[in-house]
Amino acid sequence: MSFDETYFSSHTYKDVSFARFSQYWWSNRFYAALARRYGQKGARLLEIGSGLGHLVGQLEETFQTFALDVNRWALRQSFQVAGQTSKVEASAEVLPFADATFGVVIIKHVVEHLPHPERAIAEIGRVIVSGGILILSTPNLSSLLKPWKGERWIGYLDPTHISLKPPEDWLGLIRGAGFRLRRVFSDGFWDAPYLPVIPKQIQKLFFGSLGGVQAILTWPFLPLRWGESMIVIAQKEG
Repeated sequence: MSFDETYFSSHTYKDVSFARFSQYWWSNRFYAALARRYGQKGARLLEIGSGLGHLVGQLEETFQTFALDVNRWALRQSFQVAGQTSKVEASAEVLPFADATFGVVIIKHVVEHLPHPERAIAEIGRVIVSGGILILSTPNLSSLLKPWKGERWIGYLDPTHISLKPPEDWLGLIRGAGFRLRRVFSDGFWDAPYLPVIPKQIQKLFFGSLGGVQAILTWPFLPLRWGESMIVIAQKEG
């Protein structure tokens, strides 16, 4: 599957990309808060796999923002919400930037789509400055409730997830690119239903409550295994 207009109109973005207080909205708000908390104000910030621009657009007031995506259509659409952001059409595996260009790099649920994610992580290590911050997320193969879902687990349902790895493999690649891990956590159990019979909405409230609190507070506290995504905050060593 190519990441074209069809992908963006039929996937996570469908009907929620502009919906205030949707799961997509809360997710972008949370990642924007992480960037502001851990990144240095005024630094250059790159979002890799920026899609329709809703995350990087929130950060224009705090950083010098750059958006990179393979999808020219998505980059054009992102002008609506990220008009001040520099747009670059390129692959995550070959970043068209000089060494030590960015103070913050966000790569949110992108590495699992790449044929060679190790190249992307190495490239991030190259273009980020000493002391710079990496924020990375990807499906969490160590999720406590993943066995309850079996083949219906959210990470398996997307055919473009071609590079799923256990957390220890991702963390090894991140360390190998010259980063020190600062926080490794998760985003909660939002892939309801997990149990038969009980209505889905009730399960969303029960299983998703901790993730919801974390998203509202914008403070990471959930252990790695307590959610469907692994989220990493790492700092480039000198």
